[in-house]
Amino acid sequence: MSSPSKAQAADVHYRIAPADLHAHLFTVALTVARPAAGQELSLPVWIPGSYLIREFSRNLQALKARQGRHEVALTQLDKHRWQIDCTPGSPLELTYAVCAYDRSVRSAWLDADRGFFNGSSLCLRVHGQEKQRHTLDIAGTSATAQWSVATALEAIATDPRGFGRYAAADYDELIDCPVELGIFWVGRFKACGIPHQMLVSGATPAFDGQRLLADTRKICETAIRFWHGPRGAAPHRRYLFMLHAVAEGYGGLEHRNCSALTCGRADLPRRQESRASEGYTTLLRLISHEYFHTWNVKRLRPAEFASYDYSRENYTELLWFFEGFTSYYDDLLLRRAGLIDDATYLRLLGKAINQLLQTPGRTLQTVAQASFDAWVKYYRQDENTANATVSYYTKGALVALCLDLTLRREGRTTLDEVMRALWARSAGGPITQADLCALLHTLAGRPFDEELAQWVHSTAELPLADLLAAHGVSLKAEPPQWAQRLGLRVTENHGLHIKSVLRGGAAEKAGLAAGDEWLGVQVQGQGWRIRQLDEMALYLGSGTALTALVARDGRLLQLPLELPRQPNRRAAAPDTVSLSATDTVALGRWMG
Repeated sequence: MSSPSKAQAADVHYRIAPADLHAHLFTVALTVARPAAGQELSLPVWIPGSYLIREFSRNLQALKARQGRHEVALTQLDKHRWQIDCTPGSPLELTYAVCAYDRSVRSAWLDADRGFFNGSSLCLRVHGQEKQRHTLDIAGTSATAQWSVATALEAIATDPRGFGRYAAADYDELIDCPVELGIFWVGRFKACGIPHQMLVSGATPAFDGQRLLADTRKICETAIRFWHGPRGAAPHRRYLFMLHAVAEGYGGLEHRNCSALTCGRADLPRRQESRASEGYTTLLRLISHEYFHTWNVKRLRPAEFASYDYSRENYTELLWFFEGFTSYYDDLLLRRAGLIDDATYLRLLGKAINQLLQTPGRTLQTVAQASFDAWVKYYRQDENTANATVSYYTKGALVALCLDLTLRREGRTTLDEVMRALWARSAGGPITQADLCALLHTLAGRPFDEELAQWVHSTAELPLADLLAAHGVSLKAEPPQWAQRLGLRVTENHGLHIKSVLRGGAAEKAGLAAGDEWLGVQVQGQGWRIRQLDEMALYLGSGTALTALVARDGRLLQLPLELPRQPNRRAAAPDTVSLSATDTVALGRWMG
């Protein structure tokens, strides 16, 4: 425990308590030691790293303000701002409650088993005092007697279970350090001398914590050495992984010194399990992705994010770089860390290529436009998303691949060196696309403006096959699966349901629509029940004509459907490919 003076509350101080577990309510008391006249406060409408207006204020209730013994009036200015009719300079206390019923990593959750919150969901911003030191007390109750607390905030006066006082340099840091409360497993390791902590909630007794620690340490050491070499100093003094295991779920959110992660409970490593499951590999990819963000987006970041505006959308065209390039390196660093082999890496890369090729929206929207439109398109996906937009994660990763393989083929530099040079040039701070172009010109000896114009600012196809072939990888066209052949995206759990109908496909021409339940097919006068698309081959044989029997809005419809014949793969661009190694020496030079 620190000295009493250091433990004193700051001029902006919060006290948060898990007050009613069954009602999912946190209570918050905010004390402003020196408020301004007509002090304004607000709650963020979004959380950095997740580009959607989430309206966190919808969960705030019972807001009251007092000075001394007297309640003071407050006026709501808009959906997330309030003004207090207070006396300047006299301590102001606000009390309110927040309903926490969002299981994701982006907001807040509270029930009888676990609590979690981001400060952007609970902590009102005191306008004019954002740059001051903030303190936070996390209080326990009788109902949380067995719980502990974990956060990346600086502890200044806490008990052995972590309840007590924490400090943040400013409001930005306060809301960039989520808090976990409950009963959880904790493990520790050092990566390149830096202390790291892993907490896991929701695990089963079969969970192999030591394997997760060992594999995560390899990821962290590989990333630190990627950015700083064998002896370089990382920008963080400690790091916290907060992993919550659920029945079904997946996601992550990066922070400067920690990350909040969600995975399926079955994806955790298990004792006496000799081979990594596909789900565990997915978890390692998530860990690698969010940890790489420690550098690429939390520090090295778009110039538009130099200072966050929490009241509205913050637009940038560079998410293809910050999310896409991170997606390129998350898998590549797993390979370099020895956690996956060449075949697994190529399978994951092939999956990304197929995802892009099977997205009609890639011919309509550039990846720079997709970055700018993230607020209204990527985070608000619907039945037309695949037809109208492209993923800046997926295409951005493949732009990184093309850039890296082009640089390696020309022999003067690599994308690794470009990333490190960007870090040095910006001192780990904001950058623009012009900074990237300038460094490419310097390190590669020629401008790359034309390539970036084609790959990033147009809808031209990426030169994947040629670049992969030059590095020992063959890209081979494969016969499309039934979903690709029909132009559909479906779910096949407890029946066959259509999620999306892709533009220009056979399903669209037949009149199938998102939301339809595909019950069966009628072929040559006979009707058959189907539950999976693969069953089509059983009833169709070598024919191409059938009638789809679908349910829509309580009606049963018969829709004549003409299947396209298998295309001549030499005459048509493929939408399904596979990758295989043809030159292991060349492949090894790329993968490091």
